[in-house]
Amino acid sequence: MAKYIFVVGGVMSGVGKGIATASIGKILQGKGFRVTAMKIDPYINVDAGTMNPTEHGEVFVTDDGDEGDQDLGNYERFLNIDIHKINYMTTGRVYQTVINRERNLEYGGKCVEVVPHIPEEVINRIEAATKKAKADFTIVEVGGTVGEYQNLLFLEAVRMMKLSKPQDIAIVMVSYLPVPSKLGEMKTKPTQHASRALNSVGLQADFLLARVPGPLDEPRREKLSMFCGIPRAHVIAAPDVDSIYEVPVNFEKEGLGDLILKHFKLRPRQKDLVEWRKMLHTLKTATKPVTIGIAGKYFATGDYILTDSYISVIEAIKHAGIANKCKPTLKWIDTKDVEEKGAAAVLKGLDGIIVPQGWGKRGAEGKIATIKYCREKNIPYFGLCYGMQMAVIEFARHVCGMKDANSAEVDPKTPYPVIHIMPEQQAYLAKKQYGGTIRLGAWPCKVTPGTKLAAAYGNAKNISERHRHRYEFNNDYREQMEAKGLVVSGTSPDGKLVESIELKNHPFFVGTQFHPEYKSRPLAPHPLFVAFVKACLKKRG
Repeated sequence: MAKYIFVVGGVMSGVGKGIATASIGKILQGKGFRVTAMKIDPYINVDAGTMNPTEHGEVFVTDDGDEGDQDLGNYERFLNIDIHKINYMTTGRVYQTVINRERNLEYGGKCVEVVPHIPEEVINRIEAATKKAKADFTIVEVGGTVGEYQNLLFLEAVRMMKLSKPQDIAIVMVSYLPVPSKLGEMKTKPTQHASRALNSVGLQADFLLARVPGPLDEPRREKLSMFCGIPRAHVIAAPDVDSIYEVPVNFEKEGLGDLILKHFKLRPRQKDLVEWRKMLHTLKTATKPVTIGIAGKYFATGDYILTDSYISVIEAIKHAGIANKCKPTLKWIDTKDVEEKGAAAVLKGLDGIIVPQGWGKRGAEGKIATIKYCREKNIPYFGLCYGMQMAVIEFARHVCGMKDANSAEVDPKTPYPVIHIMPEQQAYLAKKQYGGTIRLGAWPCKVTPGTKLAAAYGNAKNISERHRHRYEFNNDYREQMEAKGLVVSGTSPDGKLVESIELKNHPFFVGTQFHPEYKSRPLAPHPLFVAFVKACLKKRG
């Protein structure tokens, strides 16, 4: 019989529910159980694909082509498994399914109501994901914060499940304990209120993960136990850490895994996280420095710099750092600064540069100037999706003499549309069908022998990588650009779609239409990122 752990948040958003969910799953994996993880988002959006990445964070793409919340990436990285579309639900997705079912008379003429039919659909999805994964444990992260209106129906689904099978359910609340700077004392009252808000919808937390800046002292632990109705041993400290990959080990120091198994009356089948601990040791002891610039535009929000838009890229660099036993330092480059100040002034001192995913016109010229600098100065360059497209444009302009070459997305009137829209996409745009219509999910790629791409993949002839794009390389210019030295290192199996480009006689200049960052994991670093970081180390000398 499968067991279900629901992770909810208290006090405020951003307390680390996703990392907690992934960490609990990792711990249970280490004890020999088959685990899957799910995310429930309270948005009316059907998926995350149309959300602004600065506001919502990265859109993570699964193998089966779903555009989900960035926490799906955390689940994959920690658990080292593929997460599927069925593991992600939103309010919009749930309502859409129920309404479609009603239109198809699948409710047999009944009055379809918010309760119980919406929570029942949530439960159906949780059970279906569990069955697909053949999981012993399904860990479900409920988005938002307890007390919000938006996630009430999801919490009602938890209540209904707990009512029908109480022995198979555990509820974990991740809550923040602030330390007001002028007071200097850790306060439990906000978490007490969060606990009562959870009680008000008929639920009681079984475990409390206390998000704290440092150690959780005994008086605070006892107060949380008493006023939140949680056994003292079930109040677990979740202090700030240098690396998210420390979290499972920190939880295990307080015996969280064994406490969860005891709650379910289970015993561990095996013990410890041997490979995980080895990886963590390498991560913490590596000292060899390397400085990598990420040239993008989705990290400024008011006066704050947020990096969630590129979280998979950041983690993939860390994984490659582990593989190369080095310590990457990231420098954030706003491509508008490159446009205004010049590439040489902004990009000096970098051992390598990545231009990641992106959309639209803003900052595009700064990206092209960044790529030109890398090409001419022999700086290792890695272009991801939009970063490959910008590299093609730069090469067309400055090597092939195609003045004003551009992407049709950026400049529909360009005389040289070296990047153009995929033919089947034009019909979608004409009908304003934007959500879920781009090229998504895992697609096969044929690798050109003798290239850097082939070398990175161990001379594999065929690979599979995930995509998220609407525009592509325009084959009308392929012969002309190859004659000038552009190497097409990967294509679709039929050779029609250019999946990867690179340059000869350069330390590392590779662009991929696909997103290798989605598949990188700490225990299985992506080979392209490993090769890129290795080239950056060599450049540093």
